[in-house]
Amino acid sequence: MLTFLGFAMIATFLVLIMMKKMSPIAALVLIPALFCVFAGKGAHLGDYVIDGVGKLAPTAAMLMFAIVYFGVMIDVGLFDPIVRGILRFCKADPVRVVVGTAVLAAIVSLDGDGSTTFMITVSAMYPLYKRLGLSLVVMTGVAATANGVMNTLPWGGPTARAATALKLDASDIFVPMIPALAVGLLFVFGLAYVLGLKERRRIGTLVMPGQAERVAAEAEEPAEERLLVATATATATGGSADAGTAVGSAGPGAPAGQSAPSARTGSGDDPGTGSRDGSGPGPGSAAHEDGFQVLDPGRPTLRPRLYWFNAGLTVALLTAMITELLPIPVLFLLAAALALTVNFPHMPDQKARIAAHADNVLNVAGMVFAAAVFTGVLSGTGMVKHMADWLVGAIPEGMGPHMALVTGLLSLPLTYFMSNDGFYFGVLPVLAEAGAAHGVSPLEIARASLVGQALHMSSPLVPAVYVLVGMAKVEFGDHTRFTVKWAALTSLVVLGAGMLFGII
Repeated sequence: MLTFLGFAMIATFLVLIMMKKMSPIAALVLIPALFCVFAGKGAHLGDYVIDGVGKLAPTAAMLMFAIVYFGVMIDVGLFDPIVRGILRFCKADPVRVVVGTAVLAAIVSLDGDGSTTFMITVSAMYPLYKRLGLSLVVMTGVAATANGVMNTLPWGGPTARAATALKLDASDIFVPMIPALAVGLLFVFGLAYVLGLKERRRIGTLVMPGQAERVAAEAEEPAEERLLVATATATATGGSADAGTAVGSAGPGAPAGQSAPSARTGSGDDPGTGSRDGSGPGPGSAAHEDGFQVLDPGRPTLRPRLYWFNAGLTVALLTAMITELLPIPVLFLLAAALALTVNFPHMPDQKARIAAHADNVLNVAGMVFAAAVFTGVLSGTGMVKHMADWLVGAIPEGMGPHMALVTGLLSLPLTYFMSNDGFYFGVLPVLAEAGAAHGVSPLEIARASLVGQALHMSSPLVPAVYVLVGMAKVEFGDHTRFTVKWAALTSLVVLGAGMLFGII
């Protein structure tokens, strides 16, 4: 009964948010409360919720102060050089933009923290996606999948949990997995390239204003040829022919579908963007650099004289996180307080910076505490244990010698519907015992358990995903509907590569 109720609760939640019948916060609270009553344990709902909130409170605190810290770093200009470098690489080509998103997310993921990765990636790429009219769910999907592959780093969490649960050395698990994970990351880059091509076909390759040589070349182009290019542009951009399309049309020899940046403003009403509105995550006003909307280089919050202090503070923070000098929530709390004090020594300025990021803080913290209701009911009622036992018990006896493959396949749904703690400490030891009975090494089981992380990072039980969709102004249901299939395929590619290389 509890097994059925657990699966039914998760399915109801996913269906309602993907159909946009309920907001994620409301669904995370009301659906588990209702199913708790169905399970006959409504009297214990309060205990389950308090227990869930207690477990997720450190995560909520970490995210709150991480948002404040990185928000301040964005305000003072720490990441402006990164943004400018990305813009120079990406130009106006959707393929470069999407691939650049995957590369940036993978690089920033080296710190092992998903929320940090998503804050930096979205802050850098959001203005470019909005300016070019690219689909924002492509950005969130690519970033989440790239981060999921990189989440297997020993300091990222899953590898350490697997090593602890099975009493193994983390390096013995991770190092042999590097070739398979590298294949998975290359697959993400390839996926980003394909998605970028689709976006290019949808909106065309946009021409940046200010490119004098192209304008001059266009002026010498025969009128008939310009008319053909203009017609192709209108077709590629959905037939729109507003006044803005006249600014910087495609140059000679350019592929059909090129248009001016002003022809695609990335409005929140664009059905392909997945955006709720046209607002961005950056601090206030914006300007244009090389034709793109970027963080305003003249904004009053910039602190160029403190650039190296802020860079050093960020490096020290990431180093302390990796070395586990202090609990991560404490590190972000201290770093946020220090960053505010040094960069904005006057109290009104500090209050203004906190207020500027209060919207993101409230949304993410509210989502985390709402998710605590969901996880609290799943664990407290015993649903998650019954679901795991049912799945393990459903494994045919003949699959015993192939328990590594079974573990890899099970890691996809189980790490999506369960927390990493629940999977690695609750389910993985059972799978390892079943494998040991058939001569399968615990190391193989542990390595196979990592392949589902690409999908796990888009789970509704992962707090960092709410940072991603919140800053990108994307509905969680849209993100889920788009990302799940690609993330699952990435996980299967990692699993296949691991088997091919004899790692799993």
